[in-house]
Amino acid sequence: MNNEGTWTPGDAHRLDALTLSRKEGWAAFAEAGPRSQPELLPRGQYVALGESARAEYDRARRIWHANLGPLRTPQLADLHEDLWDIVDSNQHDGDKAKGAVAVDAFPGLGKTTAVLAFARDFHRREIAEGGAFTAGGHERLPVCRVGLTGNTGMKDFNRAMLEFFGHPGRTIGTTAQFAQRALDCVLSCDVKLLVVDDLHFLRWRATGGVEVSNHFKYVANEFPVTLLFVGVGLAKRGLFAEGESYDNAVLAQTGRRTTRLDMGSFELATDQGRSQWRQLLLGLEKRLVLHGTHRGMLADDLFDYLFIRSSGHIGSLMTLINRGCQRAVRTGTERLDEDLLSRVKIDQAAHLAQDDVRNLLKGQRSRRTRQPAVRR
Repeated sequence: MNNEGTWTPGDAHRLDALTLSRKEGWAAFAEAGPRSQPELLPRGQYVALGESARAEYDRARRIWHANLGPLRTPQLADLHEDLWDIVDSNQHDGDKAKGAVAVDAFPGLGKTTAVLAFARDFHRREIAEGGAFTAGGHERLPVCRVGLTGNTGMKDFNRAMLEFFGHPGRTIGTTAQFAQRALDCVLSCDVKLLVVDDLHFLRWRATGGVEVSNHFKYVANEFPVTLLFVGVGLAKRGLFAEGESYDNAVLAQTGRRTTRLDMGSFELATDQGRSQWRQLLLGLEKRLVLHGTHRGMLADDLFDYLFIRSSGHIGSLMTLINRGCQRAVRTGTERLDEDLLSRVKIDQAAHLAQDDVRNLLKGQRSRRTRQPAVRR
């Protein structure tokens, strides 16, 4: 807010048109400063803003509410501790294969968000300790992120790594040539963490799955990196398969070298679970830039309602809060309540689970309030 009754966004910023599959996009994401929360103007000052200033202020709020995370939930904190243990212990000499990590969890639990937050922190630490350039004068890129598709094979995977680095030889060559070029990039840029997202797209028990599994073994043996896989249902798809057949034996070796980590949803069956859910909602309240916000708006007034709507999945919760804030600003409601949120649509899985979650909570409350018999 300046002296002329207009609002200025200050250092508010937005990362537009960036892809984390390219080094430029990744560096912009990893090195961006913290997003500035817009000032919550008193309603009188907000009403007094000129039309242009009010539109700019509301735009800043739209962007802010669309990017409320990541939140340091207990699940995220536990995952990060495990990841630091594994990555920092992988300081082996070149003749030893490094252990891989697989973050295997259901959709909507924030696994990709949590992994990217860890990879960003790792990137920053390595740059702070080693500098922006290597001893050979190359860009230091501590992290390489690759996203997979349903038809990914060895050549496609190698090409994706070359795409990340912007290598000029990423369009023409053999599988082996792509692998050697990717290794050159990894060595030149001092890459230490290779994030492979959407690993569930692979059909592990099919020929392509064994092929890629063998290739991951090659990467673990030859590339001085920690492999960090992210996916859904990786155990069921055979990543950790055991068996007597050749195919299963190959996959079993991958499983022996891979540590499986997961992320759980929130629950209200225990005192600890209810406390964690309330702390999450209180943390969210502090990030909302709505004139009608008050302490307990989420954590007290909407405690059960938000759990029922989201099934305790943080991805569904963040979608509901984000869209609710957009509607609250647009309609002038400037607060979140059941009446407003009941008109906000979210993902189908959470929508279909509402009745089951509601009944589950009723049963849990009934058990908590049931008093033991008193002996006389």
